Amino acid sequence: MMPDKCLLIVLDGLGDRSHEVLDWQTPLQAAHTPHLDHLARNGANGLYHAGSLGEALPSETAHFAMFGYDRKDFPGRGPLEALGVGVDLARDEVAILAHFAALEERDGCLALVRDVPRADEEEVAALIRAVDKWEQDGIRIRYVPVKGVFGVLILSGEVSPDITDTGPMRDGRFLPDLLPLISKHSTTLDAENAVRARNTARVLRAYLLHTWDTLREHPLNDRRRGAGLSPITGLVTQRAGSLRPVPPFSRRFGLRGLSIASGAVFRGLARHLGLDWQAPRDTGDLAEDFARDLADVPEHFTRYDFIHLHTKAPDEAAHAKDPLLKKAVIEALDRALGTGKALLENPGLLVVVTADHSTPSSGNMIHSGEPVPLLFHGTGVRRDVVTRFDEIHAAQGCLGCVRGTELLRLILNHLDMARLEGVRDTPEDCLYWPGDYQPLPVRIPLSK
Repeated sequence: MMPDKCLLIVLDGLGDRSHEVLDWQTPLQAAHTPHLDHLARNGANGLYHAGSLGEALPSETAHFAMFGYDRKDFPGRGPLEALGVGVDLARDEVAILAHFAALEERDGCLALVRDVPRADEEEVAALIRAVDKWEQDGIRIRYVPVKGVFGVLILSGEVSPDITDTGPMRDGRFLPDLLPLISKHSTTLDAENAVRARNTARVLRAYLLHTWDTLREHPLNDRRRGAGLSPITGLVTQRAGSLRPVPPFSRRFGLRGLSIASGAVFRGLARHLGLDWQAPRDTGDLAEDFARDLADVPEHFTRYDFIHLHTKAPDEAAHAKDPLLKKAVIEALDRALGTGKALLENPGLLVVVTADHSTPSSGNMIHSGEPVPLLFHGTGVRRDVVTRFDEIHAAQGCLGCVRGTELLRLILNHLDMARLEGVRDTPEDCLYWPGDYQPLPVRIPLSK
């Protein structure tokens, strides 16, 4: 019998580049990973990219594809963060990531001094009170806190998400101006949206200039300057979006799903797609926390068919631009996997291990576009010649290079649930078989 349940383990940002300090290996290549290597030796291996090779993806966009949904339906990071903190976002509202930053005026323009300044809860609360609402020309803006200096702006009225960012993401750079995106088409609908986008950009620009004028004179900043801290003088914005309807995960794929992942964006993504969500343990002991989360998986499988177990640890280590730290983190996670040997060898379970994207441990890029290693392990899975789980050995595997939504299709395939093309037992398009169809009655009621 083929497995009937799937554990998808996502080691966020696992892929990397070669580094001199590691004898020109990646952190994963250099790491001692006997348990990941064991799974690779007894399974099918390959590479994975959630988009196109060379495309640098954020976690939320990559996971949207990993969960089987097309990019055209992606709502944007802003709405997912809003959903993650409990905002019931209306379809006609726009949500934008926003965070407080240290800005200065230079040559008549705003420039970024420090992207993410340190601030305590009382300071953040005071900043929010000063600039939490704005209304102009029928467009309303409100600030919703997420964590620390990070929040989301909710825009209501005749608004559009098709506007540029203002966050340059690198200290010393000028903030980009707010402008409408250029449409690739020229339909009446696009013309109407272009008007909304221009108005949205204009009103949001006015609000951001209002925050600059208000916060640079805020008494809080006198105290911060006196303490040798950067004054917090404005907001920067990124990744506007609005909700788009998508079929729930269980209805589209026939799997009851649980996501165990930290952060508002993953909670929001789960809420948007109809997955249940649970925060992973976070006591500060990475190996112990991951091992205990893994130990809870069998109990979760009494209610779910698909479990997404995620850790940000490799990504965070890479963002510290420390290849040796990332290597150590990978080794800690591998030790944790070793405690779950009985689970991972369960013949009724399909185990999939991969990452959402590559995160280089050196250089200026936030994420990079190289593919990441991928393995499938379970009953019936082909066994190839790969003996190590890393970016180089995985390229020799029988899975080849898997892209985008193909990952979820492969999962359905290895669960013996892939729908034969052309078979239609339900009126709604779904990817699993047999579908949740309506039985054919012997006697048709007269009303039909």
